Amino acid sequence: MDFNIHHLEEWPSVVQAILPKLRHNILVLKGNLGAGKTTFTQFLLQQLGSTDVVSSPTYAIVNEYSSPKGKIFHFDLYRLNSIEEVLDIGIEEYLDSACLSIIEWPEIYQQELDYLDYHEMTIENDGSQRLIHFQ
Repeated sequence: MDFNIHHLEEWPSVVQAILPKLRHNILVLKGNLGAGKTTFTQFLLQQLGSTDVVSSPTYAIVNEYSSPKGKIFHFDLYRLNSIEEVLDIGIEEYLDSACLSIIEWPEIYQQELDYLDYHEMTIENDGSQRLIHFQ
């Protein structure tokens, strides 16, 4: 699925289109800095019924949110330098216990992801619009 959006107000329609397609409990988000990965996550969690305040997990590495369906974990692996560091935060336990895990900057963990079922979303910000591809 592909989307082009120009305004913040268009994010909810993207989320509404993607939600019925989520079949796996892992969603990886790829995109440049400022592309809208955390903004998308904010709208997604709203639609999932979470009342928690969503923020970027850049410094915490993982944020936990509650939803009517269970725990949602939001990872930012940008600052991690090796697969060992990713494993040291206990990512496997998080993934096993979540109804949904959202992983920003997943590249460092890609080799392990290849053994799992997950969705991938790429967001590109070209300055005037966001180009979104979901699979």
